[in-house]
Amino acid sequence: MAKPLPPESLRKVCPPESLSFQSTEDLPVLDEVVAQDRAVRAIAFGTAIRSAGFNLFALGPPGSGKMSAVKRFLAGEAAKLPAPADWCYVNNFADPHRPRALRLAPGKARGFRDDCQRLLEELVRGIPRAFEAEPYEQQRRKLIEEAQKRQAGELEALQERAKERGFGLVKTPGGFMVAPVLRGQVLKPEGLEALDEAAREEVQRRSETVQQDLAATLRRIREIERETKARLDALDREVATSAVDHPLEELKEKYRDHAGILQHLEALREDVLESVDLFRRERGGEGPAEALAAMAQAQLGRDPFDRYRVNLLVEHPDGGGAPVVVEPHPTCQNLLGRIEHQAHMGALFTNFMMVKAGALHRANGGFLVLEILEVLRQYFAWDPLKRSLKNKQIKIEEPGEQFRLVSTVTLEPEPIPLDVKVVLVGSPWLYYLLYYLDPEFPELFKVKVDFGPEMARTPENIAAFARLLATTAREEGLLPFDRTAVAGMVEHSSRMVEDQERLATTFGELLDVAREAHFWATRDGHARVTGDDVRRAVDARRYRSNRIEERLRDLITEGTLLIATEGAALGQVNGIAVVPIGDYWFGKPSRITARTYLGRGGIVDIEREARTGGRIHSKGVLILTGYLAGRYAQRLPLSLSASLGFEQVYEEIEGDSASSAELYAILSSLSGLPIRQSLAVTGSVNQQGEVQAIGGVNAKIEGFFDVCAARGLNGEQGVLIPASNVRHLMLREDVVEAVRAGRFHVYAVRTIDEGIEILTGTPAGERGPDGAYPEGSVNFLVDKRLREMAEQARNQQRGEPERRPAQAAEAEAPKPPGPPEPPGPPPAA
Repeated sequence: MAKPLPPESLRKVCPPESLSFQSTEDLPVLDEVVAQDRAVRAIAFGTAIRSAGFNLFALGPPGSGKMSAVKRFLAGEAAKLPAPADWCYVNNFADPHRPRALRLAPGKARGFRDDCQRLLEELVRGIPRAFEAEPYEQQRRKLIEEAQKRQAGELEALQERAKERGFGLVKTPGGFMVAPVLRGQVLKPEGLEALDEAAREEVQRRSETVQQDLAATLRRIREIERETKARLDALDREVATSAVDHPLEELKEKYRDHAGILQHLEALREDVLESVDLFRRERGGEGPAEALAAMAQAQLGRDPFDRYRVNLLVEHPDGGGAPVVVEPHPTCQNLLGRIEHQAHMGALFTNFMMVKAGALHRANGGFLVLEILEVLRQYFAWDPLKRSLKNKQIKIEEPGEQFRLVSTVTLEPEPIPLDVKVVLVGSPWLYYLLYYLDPEFPELFKVKVDFGPEMARTPENIAAFARLLATTAREEGLLPFDRTAVAGMVEHSSRMVEDQERLATTFGELLDVAREAHFWATRDGHARVTGDDVRRAVDARRYRSNRIEERLRDLITEGTLLIATEGAALGQVNGIAVVPIGDYWFGKPSRITARTYLGRGGIVDIEREARTGGRIHSKGVLILTGYLAGRYAQRLPLSLSASLGFEQVYEEIEGDSASSAELYAILSSLSGLPIRQSLAVTGSVNQQGEVQAIGGVNAKIEGFFDVCAARGLNGEQGVLIPASNVRHLMLREDVVEAVRAGRFHVYAVRTIDEGIEILTGTPAGERGPDGAYPEGSVNFLVDKRLREMAEQARNQQRGEPERRPAQAAEAEAPKPPGPPEPPGPPPAA
């Protein structure tokens, strides 16, 4: 019979004297990722390879430090890379709705923007001054006077010709007209009617000739006006050119090596010369700078001079390395940029100066870090992000544009080439969900950065964990941790992963425990955080979450939930389930009962029939039939029906960790041997009768221990666990102390035979060479009962009365051979 486990095997302690420091004050700051070599290699590969589609997805459990590790590593890699180019938008004078993008060397865009602003200010001052100069006024006046003289000459000549024909020119609000003149007086219509018909016809004929002459003269006058306007425009252009070219040539010389800027400056020059009247407006006596500000204020953002300015979209200091951008709110506009609008008189206006950069612009040439869950939560964010990576360009889009019923006028900024490494951070289930459901995802995110939830409990990793505590304490102003506190944190880390040889890498939760320990240490006036402070923090966290656990324990101790912790019962065993409640889970004992009876229905799983059992639990019950048939039904059929049920359990039951307990209950019912109720059982079983490891072993042991402790430990109570779970034991210190005092026990079993011996106090028995089990053993009694049931079933099938056991044995004895039977009929042809 297996012996209880020694207390030393129930919890692997971390002796404080094994640590090489007195407190975390003695440790250097941690500047590398702890125990994630696979993830670090993946990040290094993903950041170094330049081929398309090799973006990264960092996956791991929550709190494993994925985000902080990614940012720390990327910061080091980005510092080694050159700074990316600056980008700005300028007006497209040929098509203002399509602003042009200009790429400049790192740190140069701000200077270009300021140069263009100074150029605009010089033009605003210089052009009006050029037009106010006396030579310009004289020449303009001369051109106008010449035009006026020519026009006056044409009118005088026309008037002479009209006079010769007996007509005069009359100026009306609608222009010039001709009228007949008689004896120096303009002939009125009634006077014209008084003439005879021949005289009227003569006047009409001469009137048509004069009208034609008037029309020709007016055409020549308009031609003079057009010529004068052209000469004045040429004069204005000449004057404006003299005011524009000098400052513009200086700027062209400065940017002579940048073809895009030179092209823009040439287009700007042409637009200024075409729009010279914009600079000559009356300013009401204001100076040029004040007039510019007044106009901008009056136009409420629709400043006509904006088209000569530069919109600095994104800039990077030269020598500052590549950017690492973390976007916490990855909407479409925050990723790809946006086009802002201003309202004026009920209408929306925009221009290229209202184009704003997004995270992709800021991260271009470097790294962009996003939480995938946040990306998927935003409408119109995931598809534009993929489209940008696939097309290698940033095209600012209006989200939901395709769903608008009425199209509005907006801008279409020139796309910017994209060269960025995107790092998505998220849970494993999101990675695999996208991998299988989104065909583009594997093509765009080819580097899997897998953060493990645990690491080996080696001295090197313990030292790295201690340095992490030291770094956090210094960054957040926590008290230093002495080595008893560090040892306590190490043990709690192993308890979190339920493995004596592993440590948790979910540093978020571990550091929360450290912060709570600092709180208790500060409250008690400690100079350092001690192991007692760590234990107090762990106990306080448990107390805040275990209200339901305590209530269920009260229901058990008061007898509402039937759980026996002493005595023995037939076909009844204590199983233990794990109840998860958010971030807390605990072990809850449950009574499992079995009833066996004659029949061929096999094992009836009450939970499955009632649809309260899950698929894995149903699989575990079906395995029991395979075990019983393979063990006891090699020569006789298994004429057994049995029912299994979890008493007073009303929620769904899932998992196979109770399959060994269910099998013990069946064996007890068949053998007639009662099971000790002071023991509880956990562990799954296979068809060979081997007890297999399960999860939540510590919570299960502690759940039954707490019930027994509430009723009073008597030294007989304990829990049976699979032997393969021994390495996972990190029990609470009070449980270990109870085992050390002999008031509680933990048994490790490898097979069902080992477990049934402990539960019944009867040897299991092994089949001998003759195929029989030792008399009085558990297997002997079970085999005997199954034979009886098979015989009863056979008798019922034959219609014979039920035989006593002696008669059944006699019937099974071999009989001497009788006479040969007569031959049967010949076979049919």
